[in-house]
Amino acid sequence: MNQTELLEEILILARQAGSAIMGIYEKDFNVEYKADESPVTDADLAAHKVIANGLAHLTPDIPVLSEESADISWDIRQTWTRYWLVDPIDGTKEFIKKNGEFTVNIALIENGKPILAVVDAPALGVSYLAAEAIGAFKDRGDERIELKVTTKPNKGLIRVVGSRSHPSPDLAEFVKRFDEVEMVSKGSSLKLCLVAEGSADIYPRLGPTCEWDTGAGHAIAEIAGAKVTKLDGSPLLYNTKDEYLNPYFVVSVIEE
Repeated sequence: MNQTELLEEILILARQAGSAIMGIYEKDFNVEYKADESPVTDADLAAHKVIANGLAHLTPDIPVLSEESADISWDIRQTWTRYWLVDPIDGTKEFIKKNGEFTVNIALIENGKPILAVVDAPALGVSYLAAEAIGAFKDRGDERIELKVTTKPNKGLIRVVGSRSHPSPDLAEFVKRFDEVEMVSKGSSLKLCLVAEGSADIYPRLGPTCEWDTGAGHAIAEIAGAKVTKLDGSPLLYNTKDEYLNPYFVVSVIEE
């Protein structure tokens, strides 16, 4: 299966997971809390099941790491050169608040780098998809537009994406480097997609995230032409260590 075919299959799968989520979203649902106090709902588990079964059918030879099945030892993971990185619902807090800003994230990681991905926002009726060999796109079901960012100089108004559920004092300090700032609040991996589609110029993430939170949005943004780096300017990579936490990072279209 080539990248074009695979990307379309993953889009279908992400939307199937989105449908399972919406069936629960529109009713009362159960919320439980993990050891780290992060919430998990019936919808997270339902979406995980749809995606895990779908990927096992589509690409039985590629392992899957999902937030809901993350108990895989580093001894095993460090042997992987390709794997699926999945967050069945990114933005569970947004899901619980019922503000629509949650996503299904599915990314194919190869040698530490996301090369193909879908971010589906089922409550908003929009999907973002990208593959290295094809490009990045925004899809509303009846129309699909290609995403190509335009770099901009660091002057004038800079639109900065911040987290809706995780405001950060470090962010307030970070944005002092810009002349004029417009803050844009967004939940989940939609923050990376806003940079990819040109609705924001920079997303500095100066708070904790896990690899499944960012892998798919990272692919969308980078393939659209944005830079995704750690604070020191080096690439943000995946599956390079025992733990799943990301370092702080920046998604940007601002010229250095």
